[in-house]
Amino acid sequence: MDFSQENVGEKLIEWFQQSFGISFRDPSLLLRALTHRSYRNEHPEALEDNERLEFLGDAVLDFLVGAWLYNSYPEMSEGQLTRLRSALVGNNQLASFAQQINLGDMVLLGKGEAEGGGRKRAVLLGSMFEALIGALYLDQGVAGVQAFFEPFLARAVTQILNENSDLDAKSFLQEWSQSRGLGTPSYQLVSARGPDHSKIFEVEVQIAGKVYGKGEGPSKQIATKNAARSALKFLGLE
Repeated sequence: MDFSQENVGEKLIEWFQQSFGISFRDPSLLLRALTHRSYRNEHPEALEDNERLEFLGDAVLDFLVGAWLYNSYPEMSEGQLTRLRSALVGNNQLASFAQQINLGDMVLLGKGEAEGGGRKRAVLLGSMFEALIGALYLDQGVAGVQAFFEPFLARAVTQILNENSDLDAKSFLQEWSQSRGLGTPSYQLVSARGPDHSKIFEVEVQIAGKVYGKGEGPSKQIATKNAARSALKFLGLE
């Protein structure tokens, strides 16, 4: 479906209403949510791109996903809830939500971005989904976002828990560290002891020059994962 021609706003509104049964009170919000900066650069008539809505949508998702998990999983610890929320609001998962509704086909992109495969880029799709949530929040409030988003959320949680994909300690530690402006964790081999056929490796993980955890294992890879888990325990997130 081509939304790059005239009457684009009307087409977007019609698509969203037919697909989800939600009618925007302010159609300009939906149009803005799906306007990438590359399109605005090429079309001076486009008043605003979606970057501010992306910022808002990110905050809305953090809150609503946290509240939904808190109410849905009363048996989970804080650390489990934090990891699960991180998995659900991470860009890859948001891009997956966008793909489920073919959001890439609806996005307004500049010619170069579109020809370069922008409609399939995970980073762009995740950002567009955040902007869509931001627009929906402004237009419909919390209840509107919940009605639209929670069905996606329930399916994704089931898959994540089944695959244990929320338990990637290294990824979660990196997200935690970077979100606090501490940079990327670094892993250092401390020692390797024992005979060649059964060595035990010890690895420590540092963040901003400080050791947060250590781990051992029969390979560097396993020792690294154990070091990340050790750091999460130290931080109270495991």
